[in-house]
Amino acid sequence: MQQEAAQREAEELRRVRWQPRAVRGWGFPRLLWYLVFLQPVITEVHLRRKNVKFLFIRFSAWQYAGTDKLWAGLVTTLCEGIRHHYGALPFSVYSVLGNKPAATPGFRQREWHCRRRVCLALLALLAALGLGVGLLYLSVGARAPGHGAAGGSLLRVFGGAATTLSGSGLLMAVYSVGKHLFVSQRKKIERLVSREKFGSQLGFMCEVKKEVELLTDFLCFLEIYQRRRLRVVLEVTGLDTCYPERVVGVLNAINTLLSDSHAPFIFILVVDPSILAACLESAGSMKGTADNGYLFLNRTVTLPFSVPIMGRRTKLQFLHDAVQSRDDLLYREMTRRLRPGCRGRGGEDAQLLAVETQAGAQGAQSRIDAEAARRIQEALFCLHDERDCLYEYVPDNVVSMRRIVNTVPITVRLLQQQDGDFAGPTPRQAVAWVVLANQWPCRLSWALQCLEDRQQAGGAPEARARLWDVFCDNSRELHAMTKALQNVLDLDGDPELFERFLGADFPFTVAEAQSLLRCTVNLDHSIRRRMGLIRAVSALKPPSAPGSPAHAAPHAANGAGHAPGALGAGQGAGHAPGHAGEAHRPRDRAHGGKPRPGTELAPEDQ
Repeated sequence: MQQEAAQREAEELRRVRWQPRAVRGWGFPRLLWYLVFLQPVITEVHLRRKNVKFLFIRFSAWQYAGTDKLWAGLVTTLCEGIRHHYGALPFSVYSVLGNKPAATPGFRQREWHCRRRVCLALLALLAALGLGVGLLYLSVGARAPGHGAAGGSLLRVFGGAATTLSGSGLLMAVYSVGKHLFVSQRKKIERLVSREKFGSQLGFMCEVKKEVELLTDFLCFLEIYQRRRLRVVLEVTGLDTCYPERVVGVLNAINTLLSDSHAPFIFILVVDPSILAACLESAGSMKGTADNGYLFLNRTVTLPFSVPIMGRRTKLQFLHDAVQSRDDLLYREMTRRLRPGCRGRGGEDAQLLAVETQAGAQGAQSRIDAEAARRIQEALFCLHDERDCLYEYVPDNVVSMRRIVNTVPITVRLLQQQDGDFAGPTPRQAVAWVVLANQWPCRLSWALQCLEDRQQAGGAPEARARLWDVFCDNSRELHAMTKALQNVLDLDGDPELFERFLGADFPFTVAEAQSLLRCTVNLDHSIRRRMGLIRAVSALKPPSAPGSPAHAAPHAANGAGHAPGALGAGQGAGHAPGHAGEAHRPRDRAHGGKPRPGTELAPEDQ
């Protein structure tokens, strides 16, 4: 937008050869003169101008999320941003003495008219003030010997009256300007919001509308004065982190500000459309208006722009920048360990021995830290190495990139403490495991939970078995729990990429997964606990309805005859055969079809 504005400015300068007027420096007194004594006129020359200047104002909805009137925070931020850009004095003078730009029919090039009323009123006040001062001076001279006392009193009365009236008029104008100078529009709107009774009335929106119209007229005045178009760009961020009612309030405020076709405002909403649509659909005040949030957004947003998928070079550059931001922490830790410590001056043998022992310990620790720093650098390099395929699994989100980069050093350090000789997983495997836990937490947790259940049931797979095979053996059972784990499944990325990740590019074994699991810090373990609870509950047989003794035996025989079919329907035949719940169900069926709730099998029974 800035480049477009500069290009238009250069083209307009070549066309008309008129330099834009400055509002700062030596142009500031000239701006005040125009504000007081001249009235702008919207001419065809002004409407044909193509040069534009953008004023950028940032509004973070999260900062006002706790207030009841979030949209009022939007309006106050807008007013405060314009006031800060052009200064408080010009806007205060315009609020008191300014006049709305007038439109003239026909082709006229004169953009300014003298405000005769203001000039005449000011001349009258100055003339009255001068007359009053003169009369007071004459009244003082009338007190001299030889002059009449009645004439001096009369001059003093008329002089005092003229001076008081003219001086009070000038002081009132100065007081009004000073009041607007110290009491900004933001404070006015905040004061109106604080009044609970007034905030619920219709006059509240009317007062806010007046303030916005005054701001719009001031910007129109500046457009004619600067000989360029002005557009205020308000960047709205953090709206998808607020309550639904707050979101509706901000969108209504935006629609109110944009209701005027000549309003010089441009709003950029930096939001997640899915979250915003859900907020609109769940808001109670939008029932019947925004039952479909996406349709409401289509009626509001005039230029939708979705950020395209990040390309290979761009992703590698972002990963490289994220890794470089960690270098200061790595080298700071490394140099701190390598820095020689202060030596004492004692001459005893014990102190020398203690110093040598401490120096040896520091040297060993320094070598360990240096090796850890090298492995961290190697792991981070795998992220942005274009010859490696790992970067393809990193999401396009910059926040996720930084989360992965920040997790890798911690994981490598924990692996170092677990395997002191670095005989465990390689740095590439460590960073790949971090990416796996970040991108597919639900599927990874499911595979780990199934592996844990097999170990508890005594049927653990071999250490060389692939983790992908464990997931495939229990994938149907996960599909049956889709409804119960819907919120957790939404955290996962592309399922096809998950298959390629574990099946081909990074085939982690059971032993490697168990070793890396103890050092995993970016995987929520509550997901596994929830999955284990759901598996345990689904393995239980619901109690049969009580019946008469005559029907008890046929019912038991019928239940025993259909036991294999029920097991296949509830758990998925051929999946997780080593699970404890599935192991003891046939034995419970053999005892008259009555399950044993609340009991666990001993190892020998399993």
